[in-house]
Amino acid sequence: MAKDFTFKQFHINAFDCGMPVSTDGILLGAWADIQESRHILDIGSGSGLLSIMCAQRNAIAEITGVEIESNAFQATSKNYNKSPWKQRLHSIHIDIKDFVEQSITEGTRFESIICNPPYFNDGEQAHDKQRAIARHTSTLSHSDLLKYCELLLEDNGKAHLVLPKKEGEAFIKLLSEPRYNNQLKLMRFTDVKTTFNKPVSRILIELIKQKAQPEMKREQIIIHNEDTYSAEFIRLTRDFYLKM
Repeated sequence: MAKDFTFKQFHINAFDCGMPVSTDGILLGAWADIQESRHILDIGSGSGLLSIMCAQRNAIAEITGVEIESNAFQATSKNYNKSPWKQRLHSIHIDIKDFVEQSITEGTRFESIICNPPYFNDGEQAHDKQRAIARHTSTLSHSDLLKYCELLLEDNGKAHLVLPKKEGEAFIKLLSEPRYNNQLKLMRFTDVKTTFNKPVSRILIELIKQKAQPEMKREQIIIHNEDTYSAEFIRLTRDFYLKM
């Protein structure tokens, strides 16, 4: 997708942000169960897309975007300030590790966390520094992300993420490791396919912080139906895309 993108109620300019607007992000922002939350955290806010989508969908939530990379933080701040919901959008230029420590000290917790996390564990890093930070787990490992979600969520709070299929399945397996105190549970995940005949390319993941194991719900979204968007993709994203 292009770096700049106009939606029905807001515009995203990626400026020098490492990751422009993507279908992954739009799907996650439309799919996440955040309507009842009063405090939402966007980890690695990038262009600010997810935060702004949450602000459109939830009329009361205060939304905080945390971003470590300078250019991405600037993109977040500028897009927040141009949006119709700028009074409820708050950008912070900080390492998530430091933010977690600060939040624990202050007793700050969130009902919802949303994150389009990095997913490259090895191989050649992106030549562009900003893109490398956005895409590689060297800046935020999945094990650390799980730990931070556990610490930052209120009881019964939810975390929402999107990952490629292989990385998403590995991420889910981390939940069974003892180091997470068994507080985060898989509640919902959705397989994403570009077309009916293509394999699953992405997984949308919803975790809940609670002791009891919830009834897990599995779904599927197919983006394209022949030469057009599928009915389920249109239903999910129609409040955002201009031509839907």
